[in-house]
Amino acid sequence: MNSPSNQPSCLLRTALLGNALFSTMSALIILLAPRWALRLLGLSQDVSLRVLGFALIFFAITLLINARRPKVKAFDAWTAVIMDLAWVVGSGALLFIVPFSTSGKWVVTLVADLVLVFAILQFAGIRRMQKSEQAS
Repeated sequence: MNSPSNQPSCLLRTALLGNALFSTMSALIILLAPRWALRLLGLSQDVSLRVLGFALIFFAITLLINARRPKVKAFDAWTAVIMDLAWVVGSGALLFIVPFSTSGKWVVTLVADLVLVFAILQFAGIRRMQKSEQAS
């Protein structure tokens, strides 16, 4: 009998849900405490991160929808991996372009590291799911 934890898509679902939760929490911080977030990053209070906050909410919703499907769509999961990798590369570039404070640089780096972990887990989950489908 297949319990949910033995299903090939379990790792992928868990990674997608974790990514959705982290994206939602990040968005809520950006949208509900914008001055604190800007101060932490060392950015001017004139900067607006609202678009980023709403984009993260949208991203989290798409991750959640895919994770909750009876069968996770590999294409949508690959899209999440690519978007996460783009976030990591973009964060690296921003570290050289934007005058973040020291704490801001740490925050951007730690968030990028966590997003990279989600990308790796999602990649591993996709591969596990694909290998299971090939074996069937």
